[in-house]
Amino acid sequence: MLYTVLISSIILLISVLLLGLRVFFVKGGRFPNIHIGGIKALRDKGINCATTQDREAQQSKGIKMSDLVKDITDNY
Repeated sequence: MLYTVLISSIILLISVLLLGLRVFFVKGGRFPNIHIGGIKALRDKGINCATTQDREAQQSKGIKMSDLVKDITDNY
């Protein structure tokens, strides 16, 4: 049992180190931005994530989130 936990811990530690290699060992290193809005080719085509598109649609209609939340809380 102890042997299995020890081996699992070592494998987990090695995995974390390999995943964070750039972050841990490169000065100013950080994880790459893989969010849809962070990819230049998609931004150039005007493609955004669903959350951003929803926010833009609400702003273009003049709906404010604070008003929406107030209406919902007043009705319940």
